[in-house]
Amino acid sequence: MKKRKLILEDGTVFNGTAFGSDSESSGEIVFNTGMTGYQEVITDPSYCGQFVTLTYPLIGNYGINRDDFETVTPFIHGLVVKEFSENPSNFRNEETLDEFLKVHNIPGIANIDTRKLTRIIRKHGTMRAVMIDEEKKVQDVLDQLRLAEMPRDQVKQTSTSKPYVVPGRGLRVVMVDFGAKHGILRELTKRDCHITVVPHNYSAEAILRLKPDGIMLTNGPGDPKDVPEAIEMIKQLIGQIPIFGICLGHQLLALACGADTEKMKFGHRGANHPVKDLRARKTYLTSQNHSYAVNASSLIDTGLELTQIALNDETVEGIRHTAYPAFSVQYHPEASPGPEDTNYLFDEFLNLMKYSTVKQGGEVYA
Repeated sequence: MKKRKLILEDGTVFNGTAFGSDSESSGEIVFNTGMTGYQEVITDPSYCGQFVTLTYPLIGNYGINRDDFETVTPFIHGLVVKEFSENPSNFRNEETLDEFLKVHNIPGIANIDTRKLTRIIRKHGTMRAVMIDEEKKVQDVLDQLRLAEMPRDQVKQTSTSKPYVVPGRGLRVVMVDFGAKHGILRELTKRDCHITVVPHNYSAEAILRLKPDGIMLTNGPGDPKDVPEAIEMIKQLIGQIPIFGICLGHQLLALACGADTEKMKFGHRGANHPVKDLRARKTYLTSQNHSYAVNASSLIDTGLELTQIALNDETVEGIRHTAYPAFSVQYHPEASPGPEDTNYLFDEFLNLMKYSTVKQGGEVYA
C-alpha cells in the first residue's frame, strides 16, 4: 500500500500507510477518545480544518451507513488512526470508510502509534500538522508549515448561506447555524418545533421579524471571537426572546454578556466526559468537542451564573442568565455520538419558551 507521512509542527514525523484520498493536506491536529461513533465525528462540522486522531485502535469496522451523518459534507482535513477496516461487517453498512473518504477528498493515515501521538498533543497542546507523500522532504514542508496562518473563517465555511425551514406545528424556533450538527435538528423536530435555520451573520432585526418563540445558538468550529457579528446579534436579542446555546453557541452567549473565552491546551473531544450540575447536585456523562472554554472568573458582574462544571478539569460547562431567559452548555446534549443523559435540556428549552414571557424593557415573569 502507498506510504504517507504525518508531520507535526514541532518536527515529529510519523510514517504510516495512506488511505482515503491521495491529496495532501494540512490542519490543526486534535484527538477524540470515543470508542464508537467515528461516522458522526468525521461529519461533525465543529472539526472543520482539523486532523482528527481517533484513539480507539480499530476504526471503520462497521462501515458507513445512511443514518449516522451529522452534516451532508464533512469538513475535516484528515483522519489519523491506528488501524482501519477494509472489510466492515454490519447490517447497516453501505460503504467502507476508505471509500467514503475518497469521495469527499479527505486523506487518512493508518498504522502509526496513535497512543504516542495523543501523548504528544496532551503534553504540548494542539498544533499544526501536514499529511504528505513519503518522498517529500520533511524540512521543506516544516518550513512552510511554521509560516502558515491558521484559518479564521471556519464558521463561514460550515454555516448555511441562506435561511431554510424545517416545518412543524409546535413552538417556533430560529436556529442560528454556526456549523450545526443534524442531531440538534433531530431533537427539535422530535418535539414538533417549527424551525427556521438562518446563517451565522443573520441580524437581530431579521430574526425578530420571524416572530420566534425561542432562539437556538448551535455548535460550530473555531474561535468564538472570530464571529463578532454573532456576538452583537446576541447582545441585541438577550432579554427579548428565550435563548439556548450549545458549544460554540454557549461561548458566544458568554461573550455577548461580557464574559471572556480562552483556548484550551488540547480541548475536550470524546463521548464520556463527566459534568457536574451544581444546582441539581448530579453528575452526567456528556459528548464534547471544543477547543475553547468560557473563563470562569470572567463571569463576575455579567449577569451570568455558573451552573455546570467539568469534573476532569473544572472548566465551565454550563451557564444561565440570572435576569433573562437564556442558558447554555459547552457539551452536546443531542449526543451523536455519546450518552443521552442531558437530552432533557431540550425539554427545558421548550418549557422556557412556553412559560417565560418577556415584557418590553427586559423584565421576565413566569
